[in-house]
Amino acid sequence: MPAASALDRLRGTGLGITAGLIGWFILVEFVSGIIQGYYVPLFSDIVIDLGIHDSDVNWFEAAQLLLSAIVVPILAKLGDMYGHKRILLISSILTAAASWWLVFAGDFWTFLFAWALQGFYVVWLPLEVALIFERGRRQNRGVSSTRRAAGLLVVGLQAGAIAGALAAGAIFEATDDLTVTMMIPAIAVTLVAGVIWLGVPESEPTPGRRLDTWGFVLLTWGLLLVTGALVYMRMIPQLDLGENAWWWVVALFAAGLAVFVWFVRFELRQDDPAIDIRVLRRPEMWPVQTTAFLVGISLLGAQGPLSTYAGTDSSLGYGLGLSASQRSYVIGVYLLSLIIGAIIFAVLSRRANPRLILIGASLLVGIGYTLFLPFHLELWQVLLNLMIAGLGSGALVGALPAAAAAAAPRGQTGIASALTNTTKTVGGAFASAVFGVLLAAGAGAVASETAASLGGYLAVWAVCAGGGFLAALLLLFVPKVAFADTDTSQLDATQGSGQLT
Repeated sequence: MPAASALDRLRGTGLGITAGLIGWFILVEFVSGIIQGYYVPLFSDIVIDLGIHDSDVNWFEAAQLLLSAIVVPILAKLGDMYGHKRILLISSILTAAASWWLVFAGDFWTFLFAWALQGFYVVWLPLEVALIFERGRRQNRGVSSTRRAAGLLVVGLQAGAIAGALAAGAIFEATDDLTVTMMIPAIAVTLVAGVIWLGVPESEPTPGRRLDTWGFVLLTWGLLLVTGALVYMRMIPQLDLGENAWWWVVALFAAGLAVFVWFVRFELRQDDPAIDIRVLRRPEMWPVQTTAFLVGISLLGAQGPLSTYAGTDSSLGYGLGLSASQRSYVIGVYLLSLIIGAIIFAVLSRRANPRLILIGASLLVGIGYTLFLPFHLELWQVLLNLMIAGLGSGALVGALPAAAAAAAPRGQTGIASALTNTTKTVGGAFASAVFGVLLAAGAGAVASETAASLGGYLAVWAVCAGGGFLAALLLLFVPKVAFADTDTSQLDATQGSGQLT
């Protein structure tokens, strides 16, 4: 009896919530990491198998980026309405189906469509955060339990990405069969769908909600136009489309902004909007969402420039001249630093002020990329800079969804968490487009006809550094309630107060 009583007490604590529910979610995020890391080493062989050009691989990322930006807020809102586990299970089944479709896709367009549909996995983390937060809120531990758990989820995600990248090359080398090799992530996603079905409890959906269909239609068109403009902007230097192509970028971007203005005005008139603009503009929320955008700039946008810089011939006076396998080790060090950063945040957040930790994490991102400006000629310098920035990025990736969930009213935790993913993705798309232009502007201006200029890389690092420092500044405007446990009545009373702490 004493042992059973102790077990019951453990299950009712934040530790019990983490040990039970989070264990399943770490497994889910590990599979999400496998998806993100597994296919990259196989791209050259996929190109040959499909009979396409290397540059066509860019369309895979573009298609999945567009789909994820659109479906994440919609699925998250459906999770708030009908139950987060239900939508998590549906999205995992769709991802599994798309993963199996990739195995047997025989042409470019079929593969592209399946690859885009596989992007449904991006909603997993926001839904998991909402499930954890809703369970923890019942014991007034929603924020602290979610904050610690989110760090562990990031660890699972990055560990899966590393394992996936390593496993893909080893399995393909052992089998010399691309079809068999690509079955592995499909099997993993199929199994994880069963894990979600059997092991994850459902949240309590808020009754009386409705889906703001027209609001989501406007949001979808706005995201399509803006992200489409960014993708097209990145393609211009790669495909040499000419100066007139820039007018299309301007037109698409302007049309997207106009649709967003329309969307905001429409949502302010709705009783149950797709995205509650009034909540979004509160001082508890907008700095968090803006910080997610800024994190996306360095986290998602800077990896490509990092890889090309590491491979640039050092005889030009810059670059590291590393081989493909050596460059993968550099990326591996960066991913490892993300894991360490997430673990450190999860541990320190129990003892220190999490808001100050997040400000410190943002400063680490800024400092890491600032160090690139004077120190970039030696491998140890690049690794040290990346590790500093990676520690900060790992903490931010784990904590921002929890902060957004804490700032959201009851029944909107899923959509609030999901928006950090959407804004991070848009930030990555923005950075990828701008960085592509910056690097292409200097190509051919040096001894090599393909290498980007040092000035282009310095500009990329300066933008990433500025994003980190600006995020630290914005987090000063977040009230204490966004990162602290509080009961529901206190949360509702303090939301929107605009107090700085």
